[in-house]
Amino acid sequence: MADKIQVAKKIDSRLPGTRSAARPGTPWHIRGELFLNCSCTVFCPCVVSLGAHPPTEGHCHAWMAISIAEGAYGDEALGGLNIGLLVDIPGRMGEGGWKVGLYIDERASHVAFDGICQILSGKAGGTTGLLSMLVSDVLGAERAPVIIERDGPVRRIMVGKKVQGEIEQVLGHEEMPVVVKNTKYWMGPDIFVARGRKSRVRDRGRVWDFGGKSAEICPIDWSGPEVKK
Repeated sequence: MADKIQVAKKIDSRLPGTRSAARPGTPWHIRGELFLNCSCTVFCPCVVSLGAHPPTEGHCHAWMAISIAEGAYGDEALGGLNIGLLVDIPGRMGEGGWKVGLYIDERASHVAFDGICQILSGKAGGTTGLLSMLVSDVLGAERAPVIIERDGPVRRIMVGKKVQGEIEQVLGHEEMPVVVKNTKYWMGPDIFVARGRKSRVRDRGRVWDFGGKSAEICPIDWSGPEVKK
């Protein structure tokens, strides 16, 4: 418990505009899609090992994109907003030490911005609550024009020149998507296998390129402690 409290305090100090005791127990939910591209050279082993197996390169560098189809933080609607993340994990996902940067849709209200920070820092509890233990350093949370495009099997994210990513689903028998189903992965039970097409990050001292590397697409249905599905 002591470790969790220390991490939460550190996260609070790195999220401008958020409040350490902001509406505790506020119900929230997000439904939509998350997709990502990471530095693993083959499909991410974290999905089936639940973060216990090391990434193929020993570390995990990644960008993530979240497209919210429907959602709310308390009474504030989150539907239609886009979020980008820069994620730097030093070793096994489950061992923590994550460094995370947030790019939050410039259309978000002040309350929505604050709520998204609470959710993605783990402080709002619920599905993402474990992030309060895994994330040791928030590199910053900023408003940005986060553009997300979905075109058949292709997904794209653009955050200015900082994040420019494009991935494509891997197709299997009869040209149907390859899916890892019924997992206990925290993001969601069904993970669509994909690979990077052209993908780069240029921000926060990171210069990453993920073209040809592991990618995932995951339908998400997350909620806070007071929401019943």
